[in-house]
Amino acid sequence: MRDYFLRRFLLIPPTLLGITLIVFLITRVVPGGPIERAIMEARSMSDSGTSSGTDIGRGGISEEQMQALKEYYGFDQPPLQAYVTWLGKVVRGDLGMSYRYGEPVTRVILERVPISLSYGAVTLVLVYAVCIPLGILKAIKHRTLTDNLTSIVVFVGYAIPGYALGAILVVYTAARWGWFPMGGFRSIEYDDLSFFGKIGDLAHHAALPLICYTIGSFAFVTLLLKNQLMDNLAADFVRTAVAKGVSFRQAVFRHALRNSLIPLATYFGQSVSVLVGGSFLIEFIFDINGMGLLGYTSVVDRDYPTVMGVLLLSSLLLLLGHIIADVLVALVDPRIRFK
Repeated sequence: MRDYFLRRFLLIPPTLLGITLIVFLITRVVPGGPIERAIMEARSMSDSGTSSGTDIGRGGISEEQMQALKEYYGFDQPPLQAYVTWLGKVVRGDLGMSYRYGEPVTRVILERVPISLSYGAVTLVLVYAVCIPLGILKAIKHRTLTDNLTSIVVFVGYAIPGYALGAILVVYTAARWGWFPMGGFRSIEYDDLSFFGKIGDLAHHAALPLICYTIGSFAFVTLLLKNQLMDNLAADFVRTAVAKGVSFRQAVFRHALRNSLIPLATYFGQSVSVLVGGSFLIEFIFDINGMGLLGYTSVVDRDYPTVMGVLLLSSLLLLLGHIIADVLVALVDPRIRFK
């Protein structure tokens, strides 16, 4: 098993190289980049008559200005050479400067990681703390009133996207009824509150986003566990255990449940990237300045250093998530042997 995971870790660097190289080359050819935007701004200034330069007055910029723009944005080198230069900075821990914020990309990302991480961690805890008991209950009480009533909630949650529910909650519970804040991570007077007041303020702001984060995973995990548990309860090894005198409770929790957790272990490992990445639609609706919204705005604004930084972090977490998924599957399923 050690050799298997060692090989998996050794595959991470070349995989990251391939992902970042492809996206980096795309940023070199996609239209509407920072240089094109600078030219459009210069032409806009020329049209409004606010510029005094003769070249800009004709709706263009000089060759010296164009070369200065290329050097500033890093477009003065061939694409592969520019990628090697960027990669050398990444190895030293330098992700470059953000075009939009004028700050190091590392600082911009680190300011937003705790926000997305807090929402992601609480979401995972809530999903598994609720869905595992609910899935077990639905499997045991299949086709009963309890199963039917909970299925209504589960299927409604499965049918409504998180961002659509977020828009509805913002309009009614926040804007119209005033039960919750319109958005944001915390209040303006947060620093002046007491310890418990700060906790209450964070919880008040996080209630609606957490509902939207958990609604999709809540339905998926519940149905996944229920279906897996029902399949295992109908398997021969469970019927044999019951026939030999094992109680139904022991058959469920000691035999069938462990096999039913294998798909959940896989899903948990793959959720690591979402744990930090967040959802840009939900963050946009609730004005949460997290990683999801940062990635979206950096793409829209053609902030390529930030795009590459977010991509590097998301890809690394996704690759680590797959390894964590393999570890969890091996722990849950004793039949798995990695060689």
